[in-house]
Amino acid sequence: MRHPSLILLSHDHHHGLALALRCRKQGLGQIKPMGGEGLRARAKEVLEFYRANLMAHFKAEEEVLFPVMREQVAGCAELLDQLIRDHEQLRRAMAQLEAGTGLAKLIFDVGDLLERHIRKEERELFPLFEAHVDAVLAEQVGAKLKEMLSPQSLR
Repeated sequence: MRHPSLILLSHDHHHGLALALRCRKQGLGQIKPMGGEGLRARAKEVLEFYRANLMAHFKAEEEVLFPVMREQVAGCAELLDQLIRDHEQLRRAMAQLEAGTGLAKLIFDVGDLLERHIRKEERELFPLFEAHVDAVLAEQVGAKLKEMLSPQSLR
């Protein structure tokens, strides 16, 4: 059971994992529509998910969660640095998706990276947060995350 302060992030992760699976299958030509039509549709879906969810999600993690983790959890800097590199790689991939070239490999790679990134957060980062961040601070983090991830904050 996930700590309540992390539920909004985990909710995004659930949707991100489903999208990651569709991306990998689309990149391998395993779901319809296949070919260019399917790849363009999947690229559009990824870009829409990025704009609607991941931009705010990455910002909330980088501005709220990760700084608290650096301060409260000894030895997690390397993990956080890798997660930030993943965010940057995914941001760069969005520009490539908009360009619309090399979509099969790119969509597969985005799905693969997104899945690995989410699993790392869920299996490594979140358990560290739950084990090392006290209840009062965890509640403060949860409130800030909720504020940043609420629909009105995206305007």
